[in-house]
Amino acid sequence: MAEIKTKKTSASVAEFLSSIEDSQQRADCKAIAKMMRAVTGKNAKMWGASIVGFGTYDYKYASGHEGSSFLCGFSPRARNLAIYVMSGFSQHASLMAKLGKHSTGKSCLYIKSLDDINPKVLQSLTERSVKYMRKTYATY
Repeated sequence: MAEIKTKKTSASVAEFLSSIEDSQQRADCKAIAKMMRAVTGKNAKMWGASIVGFGTYDYKYASGHEGSSFLCGFSPRARNLAIYVMSGFSQHASLMAKLGKHSTGKSCLYIKSLDDINPKVLQSLTERSVKYMRKTYATY
């Protein structure tokens, strides 16, 4: 079975955030980190080299594959910010309609800047996702 690539590390979140070259993206990441800390009550941890995650949950698929991941998180990318909404988006259609300019993947929300979205809607989306994850999985 393949080994999980994205694991929690001991790297400094503060150093990582401070190293973001684009000043707007750095400010957006710090604001998202503050919001996710408030939502989860957990301190940020680095997952791999470029993902900032909050909290942890354990999963096990029917295939037998199991592991741990973060409850919510984000990663600054060259073209956008990737915000991880681990519960997916299907149960959040009403919030997604109010969010603002974005695109999505399976559990990734992509935005250019916090200026393009409603940050209160992003917080509500994060709160609902974290609540779902805590109800569905063993979390810590």
